Amino acid sequence: MSFRGWLFCLVVVLAGAARPAAGQTFDPRSAVPPDSLKASDEILPHRPDSLRRRFDQERIINRLKAYSRRKTIVGKALSGLLNFTQRQEEQAGLDAVLLNRQFDQHNFKVVRRVEITTLDAFGYSLSDSTKVPRSFWEKSGNALHLKTSRSRIRQVLLFRPGQPLEPQALAESERLLRQTPEILDARVLVNETSSTRDSVDIRVITTDVFSITAGLQVGSATAGIVTFGDQNFLGQGHQLENAYEYGRGLSTDNGETPQQWSYVGSYTAPFRNFVYGQARYRNENNYRSGGVTLKRDFYSPSARYAGAITFDSYSQDVALVAPPPGQPYVYYPLKSLVQDAWVGRALRLRSYDLGYENPGRVIVAGRLIRTDFSAVPRPDPGTGVPTPDYHDGTLLLGTVGYSVRRYYKDRYLFGFGRTEDVPAGTLLSLTAGYDVNRVVPRRYLAARIAAGGFNTRSGYLYGAVDIGAFQRLDQNRQWEQGVLSTELTSFTRLYHLGDWQYRHFLSSRGTIGINRRPGDILQGITNDRGLRGFSPATPILATSRFVVNYETTLFTPLSLLGFRLAGLAFADAAWVSEQPRGGSPFGRAPYTGFGLGMRFRNEFTALRTFQILIGYYPRGLTAANGVRLFESARETVTFNDFGLGAPGTAPYQ
Repeated sequence: MSFRGWLFCLVVVLAGAARPAAGQTFDPRSAVPPDSLKASDEILPHRPDSLRRRFDQERIINRLKAYSRRKTIVGKALSGLLNFTQRQEEQAGLDAVLLNRQFDQHNFKVVRRVEITTLDAFGYSLSDSTKVPRSFWEKSGNALHLKTSRSRIRQVLLFRPGQPLEPQALAESERLLRQTPEILDARVLVNETSSTRDSVDIRVITTDVFSITAGLQVGSATAGIVTFGDQNFLGQGHQLENAYEYGRGLSTDNGETPQQWSYVGSYTAPFRNFVYGQARYRNENNYRSGGVTLKRDFYSPSARYAGAITFDSYSQDVALVAPPPGQPYVYYPLKSLVQDAWVGRALRLRSYDLGYENPGRVIVAGRLIRTDFSAVPRPDPGTGVPTPDYHDGTLLLGTVGYSVRRYYKDRYLFGFGRTEDVPAGTLLSLTAGYDVNRVVPRRYLAARIAAGGFNTRSGYLYGAVDIGAFQRLDQNRQWEQGVLSTELTSFTRLYHLGDWQYRHFLSSRGTIGINRRPGDILQGITNDRGLRGFSPATPILATSRFVVNYETTLFTPLSLLGFRLAGLAFADAAWVSEQPRGGSPFGRAPYTGFGLGMRFRNEFTALRTFQILIGYYPRGLTAANGVRLFESARETVTFNDFGLGAPGTAPYQ
């Protein structure tokens, strides 16, 4: 049997062994044995029918629970595999509005002390203080885990001892902690017993995730993807990511030998005041890049300043024209060094709600990008191939925008019952710039509009449109290197079928090239950029792309070894244009993919989602029958915040 066959059998066995995560209920009458003389028939346990014994789920679970308490090998195995504790957070109600005013009376008090408690990844719960690691698996996982240091927690808090407590600093700090990749959940509370009229003590409690990640996605006996990372290296919040893909199966009809492997890696380190440093490297067929960045974003509506400085080096081989059938591509070297720096300022608007800030911000930012080319394509004039006008230059950009950010809470989006933050709001921005170069100076104009809303009854809807282009300041005044980008993200409310729950997800992304330069191409339509699990037999050199992704996720009450189980069905479609300068992508039939799968979710690990899917692709796939079994960690949807970042050109990638 092949590896895929063994993997599929293993999944079937695990799914069959899964059990309800909340399959028991507590009856207060069972705490005291009933009096057999005075108790009514309703109180006394029903006697089994001597002829036909009825299935009793509660009785079976109680027996399994009793066996799990034994000191035998079977008892220890059951204790490690099964979790009989009902999830309290799933039974409680959820206030959709994240804005938390329960600590209003402490606004502007001086923070006297901050007590920080960090908990290990397994066996602890912020909703149940009595829960501690008990099983062998929980204790073993914690032994391999390094808890997040208190100094890392202090980096994320928006308050400091000796300073006045700003409004919403507690709720925002809790949200920021929850959004860091090394923290599973957080509570930021006021110690009411020690607070006074002018000072306050604060308690911060966090639970970690198991930050080490590793994965192997096997496509065939000689192809796959190996990943390794750590989202909390040495407990300091440093992030290490590596992905190596081998046996990519790239081939052409003209005898070329494309590079069959690729590598992408990065290392990110956080500092105080939400400053991050990052180093990265990427190497794949005809493309290599590396760079370093030091940045600070508008991480919260309370942030007033942001900026970054970046150095990137690019080296790629580009094909300026498609060759005749049967002839090889002619590649030319293109190497460049990009130096990038920007700074931004957020201006607060007047608030008419006494004691609370206006969520709207007017943001102004400026950016300078310097590009130096060390090698550019120089085709032989006798070939008739046009010479592209790559040249050194400096791009100056300025942006003025209006941003409104709000955050809501929901569940069963990416996780199983865990509180998740949903951004909503409005963003309007105008960008103008000037490209200084030795050939023809150019101006740049761009606009962006984005809006999103959320309601627990109707769901979530987000839409965004970006458009931008350069104009040559010569006699022709021609517009070039334009991009029209669209984005749509939506999901329905949560539907219930007993203990089973499901949602529908729909998203689309469009990148339309407008009068692009020769050699400007997009990065295919695989994985996050298009069709999940799609592995084309030949490279798809797209200049315009439009992708639609649909998914239905069924959240089940089943659990095994701490992993919750969900079923999913998906349908993806991607339209592409291979015209050299862009244009509409709808001239040809789309690439499509359809599939089913299972998603295993463990909230306590950094690699929280593990998916096994079977996809069918009518055309373009390496496999002749169009069927592929693959593993993926791709999230259902991705959220875009409504904060304004660095001024830039519309993305074309």
